[in-house]
Amino acid sequence: MSIFETAMRATGSVLANRFPGYSFAFASGSIIRGEGRKGSDIDLVVVFDQLETAWRETFIEGDFPFEVFVHDPETLSWFFESDIARGYPVIIHMVATGQVLGPDLDKGEVWKDYAVSILHASPPELRGDRLNALKYQITDLLDDLHGQRAAPEVGAIAAQLYQPLADLMLLGRGKWSGRGKWIPRLLREMDRNLADSFDDAFGRALAGEVEVLCNLTHRELDRHGGPFFAGDKRMASQQARRKSLVDLGK
Repeated sequence: MSIFETAMRATGSVLANRFPGYSFAFASGSIIRGEGRKGSDIDLVVVFDQLETAWRETFIEGDFPFEVFVHDPETLSWFFESDIARGYPVIIHMVATGQVLGPDLDKGEVWKDYAVSILHASPPELRGDRLNALKYQITDLLDDLHGQRAAPEVGAIAAQLYQPLADLMLLGRGKWSGRGKWIPRLLREMDRNLADSFDDAFGRALAGEVEVLCNLTHRELDRHGGPFFAGDKRMASQQARRKSLVDLGK
């Protein structure tokens, strides 16, 4: 029996025993795509007709780690909208690429088609306060890189810069972004040469040579009007207030 067949059997057992009464589900991840290896987990989106609240849980079934996201149509819609607003279509991608399972396959196929249509469209335009906040974060880290730093500090700064710079590259070109291992994949799908430059710049920075990464970062900022530091201002929420933890007396 193939690893895919074994994974699907384990998934069927999980759905039957842990989520009775569910409507439909999406089994996703590298194993389902035929790219899995031993230790790869299975992403599972389980949808009920109605729930009091959504939840996420992880467990092991047989030889497979499961990461499960449990929803009804309303909570799934909320997380779809959240993914779209952030530019990280995490659960949308699970639904779009997942294998539809369950008693209500037709409902699952409708959701799958909708998720695919979102991925084929562009994310919200990166502009205004959202763009400035991203540019500020990158500019602040870039300033730190320009200084004389010990190698461990350079590595820490480069690690912090990796995500926002990738976001600027992808979202700034009208492409969806991602996190972790998805970043090099998405960059390579968009522009192989740019992905190579990105990988090379961070590799050199971790080896103590920061100039290439600084130059790449400057070029990306220049595509959006240059570095941004002076003028950054963000107001705290009106709810950001608690009774003083320190009694100063009267």
